[in-house]
Amino acid sequence: MEPVIVIGAGLAGSEAAWQLARRGIPVTLHEMKPQKMTPAHHSEWFAELVCSNSLRSNQLENAVGLLKEELRRMDSLILACADEHRVEAGGALAVDRHSFARAVTERIRSHPLITVVEGEVTAIPPEGNVIVASGPLTSDALAGAIGELFPESHYLNFFDAAAPLVTFESVDMDSAFFASRYDKGTPDYINCPLSEEEYDAFWSELCTAQEAEVHGFEDKQVFEGCMPVEVMARRGKQTLCYGPLKPRGLTDPKTGKEPFAVVQLRRDNAEGSIYNLVGFQTHLKWPEQKRVFSMIPALRQAEFVRYGVMHRNTYLDSPRLLDRYYRVKGQERICFAGQITGVEGYVESTASGFLAAVELARRLEGKPAVDFPRETAVGALALYISDESVTDFQPMNVNFGIIPPLGYRVKGKRNKNAELSKRALEYLEHLDLS
Repeated sequence: MEPVIVIGAGLAGSEAAWQLARRGIPVTLHEMKPQKMTPAHHSEWFAELVCSNSLRSNQLENAVGLLKEELRRMDSLILACADEHRVEAGGALAVDRHSFARAVTERIRSHPLITVVEGEVTAIPPEGNVIVASGPLTSDALAGAIGELFPESHYLNFFDAAAPLVTFESVDMDSAFFASRYDKGTPDYINCPLSEEEYDAFWSELCTAQEAEVHGFEDKQVFEGCMPVEVMARRGKQTLCYGPLKPRGLTDPKTGKEPFAVVQLRRDNAEGSIYNLVGFQTHLKWPEQKRVFSMIPALRQAEFVRYGVMHRNTYLDSPRLLDRYYRVKGQERICFAGQITGVEGYVESTASGFLAAVELARRLEGKPAVDFPRETAVGALALYISDESVTDFQPMNVNFGIIPPLGYRVKGKRNKNAELSKRALEYLEHLDLS
C-alpha cells in the first residue's frame, strides 16, 4: 500500500498519522521543523503548544470536556499523552508542554509504519492520499499552493477579526426583542436595548478594559483594517451610538420608543442556537469580554461559546470546500485537518485529525465511513464546518450550541449538559471504529 502523506506534525497531523498507522496504513509525515520555524514555534518537538498549556475543561458538563472523553474512548494519541503529562489545573486538563510534546514525538518517531521527513512542503502532492494539517501559520509557499487548489480567492481567508458568539437560550429575551431595522424584511435580529444610564456604564468600562497582547507572530496591520469596538468607543462617548449600537429604526415593543442604544445579535447557524454580537470585533482579553459585555442587560447571563479574536490566521471557507470527513469536495483524496479547517482549539484540532484519518483508513480498507452523529461532539464539529447553511463562516470551538437539544427539559444548565454528554457517549458505544 502506498503511504498516506500527512503534512504537518502539530496536534492534528500527529493524531492523523497515529490513527492511520495503528490501523496498518503506512504514513509519510512531513514536518518543516527544525529546518524552518515559524515565529510562534520554539522547539523541534511535534504537537508543540504555542500558546496556553491548557486543553481547557475536563468536565463532562463542558462541551470540550465531552470532546476529550470521546477521544479518550477512541484511543487518541494526543489525549493519552496529555493525561500522562498533566499538571494540576483544577477542573481543566493542563500539561507540562515540553514533556507532552516530547512524548508525542517519541511515539510518532518510534512507530514502524510512520516515516518522518523533515523539510518544508511547498506543493500539494499531485497523486495519492494526502492530509494537510499545516496549521494557522501555514508557510507562504504552501498557502500559495492551497490557494491554487481553490482558484477562487475567497476560498482561502486570512482571519483577522471575529465577534463573540453566545447561545440563544442564554439570552434574556425579557430584556430583548426580535426586529429588523425600520421593519424591513423579516425580524431576524435579536435587539438588546440599553438605557442612557446603562449605556454610560457600559461605555465607561469598555473604554478602560484590558486588551490582549499582540504576539510576535501576529500582524499589527490587522487592526488597521477592522477597528475593534473598544477603540471605536474611545473616540467619543456617542461614537458607538452612530455605529454598531445605533438605535435608529428600532422600536422597543415595551416602550413604543427607540432605545438610547441597541446591541444587535445575528443568527450564526441554521438552527438559530448561536448568535453573534454584530460589530463587536474586539481585542480585549477574554475575561474582560465576559465582564464588560455581560453589562448589556439581555446578556447578563449569556453563555459565550466563542470570544472575539483578532489575529493572523489562515483558514478555509470549509462549508463550501469540505465534506463531513474533512475531504475536499470533488477531490476526496485530499483532506484537511486542524485549525486550517476552521476548528478552533487544541482538542478540536486533534478531533479533526482523528476523524479525517479514521475515514481515510476505512476507505482504503474498503469499509464504509463512520458517520459520527451530530449528537456526539466529534460529529457536531465536523458537521458544523461542512454546513453549507453557515454563510459567514468563522473559526469556532466546540460547544453545546451545535449539538441537538435533548428533546425534554432538564433543570439546571450543568445537569442538562451532563445529560447531553451522557447521550453522546451512549451513541459512541454503538459505532464501529475498527
